[in-house]
Amino acid sequence: MKHDYLIRVLGANEKVRGFAVDTKGIVEHARLIHHNTPLASAILGRLMSAGLMMGQMLKSKEDKLTVQLLGDGPFKHAIITSNLAGTVRGYVSNPGVELPLRKDGHLDVSRAIGNGSLTVIRDMGLKDPYVSSIDLTSGEIAEDLTYYFAQSEQTPSSVGLGVLVDVDQTILASGGFLLQLMPNTDQKTIDQLEKNIKNFVGVTPYLSQGHSLEEMMDVLFEGFDHEVTDTMDVSWKCNCSFERGKEVLATLKRDEIVNMIEEGKPVEVNCDFCQSHYRYDIEDLKEVLSHIDEQAK
Repeated sequence: MKHDYLIRVLGANEKVRGFAVDTKGIVEHARLIHHNTPLASAILGRLMSAGLMMGQMLKSKEDKLTVQLLGDGPFKHAIITSNLAGTVRGYVSNPGVELPLRKDGHLDVSRAIGNGSLTVIRDMGLKDPYVSSIDLTSGEIAEDLTYYFAQSEQTPSSVGLGVLVDVDQTILASGGFLLQLMPNTDQKTIDQLEKNIKNFVGVTPYLSQGHSLEEMMDVLFEGFDHEVTDTMDVSWKCNCSFERGKEVLATLKRDEIVNMIEEGKPVEVNCDFCQSHYRYDIEDLKEVLSHIDEQAK
């Protein structure tokens, strides 16, 4: 069974760098734990594929990337986090969203998202994370990310993303590519690259036919020398835990913790990303309260 993986490519005499990722298994896992409709799978799958590729631009294994999509459409919002290690997690606030197909038979992702914003947060262990946000231009995610790179990072880029869902709602294919020009790239290279992208059939049509990421990049880099510089497995991973749940409780006001203890009822903390549930009894709450008091000294 084909696994999820990511490749980096450098080509055109090192004038163009590229990333490509296959996320079929990750998106299917998310569908199962969140009960995503095809439309929710399309939104979250595209965002996770993009996040995995963007995560490879981080500098340190401790850095974390967050991409958040906010819209006034019925899906409301989606959020993913990823890192340099190739792990990702995410969720859509309304996983049951459904809309009629577009006239061309495709899922209406743009209408589901509506007007809104795309925000990228890079947490590099500094006092304040780097935050950049743009208004959505199309709601098609790949087009919005292409615009994001041009506006927020001044890096000419092309992003392609796709999720193909079967009639039984399982994921047939999911993945994406990201191409970026290095500074001072000549016009001839740009023209050829634009031609290749224009003639490309699309991410999911290509992957669903059994082609590899390497073959996909061969098509996108047609006419250029290019090589795969790195290959890595990617996977779903949530970093929630019982101890992290305590940290969440510790962010509450002291009076709220005291009231919970006085009520004498266990408290449950739920993880939106992986649907895990953590139960804290009175002794756990007293420990949290003790920590809050210690921090206040």
